Amino acid sequence: MAARSAHAPQGRRRGRDHPRPRGRGSCPSPRPAVIVTAEELETIRQQAVDEYPRESCGVVLTRGRVRQLIKCRNIQDQLHAKDPQRHPRDARTAYFIDPQDLLKIGRLEGDGFDIAVIYHSHVDAGAYFSPTDKQQALIGDEPTYPAATYIVTSVVGGRAEASAGFRWNSGQRDFTPVDVGVDGWAWHERVLFAVGRLWEQIGLGARRGRNA
Repeated sequence: MAARSAHAPQGRRRGRDHPRPRGRGSCPSPRPAVIVTAEELETIRQQAVDEYPRESCGVVLTRGRVRQLIKCRNIQDQLHAKDPQRHPRDARTAYFIDPQDLLKIGRLEGDGFDIAVIYHSHVDAGAYFSPTDKQQALIGDEPTYPAATYIVTSVVGGRAEASAGFRWNSGQRDFTPVDVGVDGWAWHERVLFAVGRLWEQIGLGARRGRNA
């Protein structure tokens, strides 16, 4: 796998192959108390399993009490096949939301919906927010969606092992973990999450060393 190198064992180097819905200049409506419902989380995890060994992706939009989950199509394989130099990674290590899905999301935003959750899966990797995930969730030093929760699901060997949520923390100026209702994780899910965080720190340390 081209994206997995000795200095980046987490294999999360998407670069331009990680488009996200565009942020809006207007202030988002208040975030609902429930980040993700049990049904939505199960749908997100099942989609990750169904699309393995390709990364899955999608969003949850809200307008008041109305919620809508959109499963997005990952067209990274098509882009890679068409132009492997510009898109060196395939869908196993990157995702590119289908423009048709982006249009659908944009129309819903125009109708007053806000993006509450942005989700994707990690294939044979932990449920953590990688440095590249963070980079792609920012415009400069500011979050694209400061009120949105990013949910990452780890799928290992075709099985959804863990899901974790992350949101922008204005005090720490970073994305930090938030509870998305997965307190019932089994011990092996907690271990996988901890390993993912360790790999993230190793990757950051290696990057700092190269830039020193």
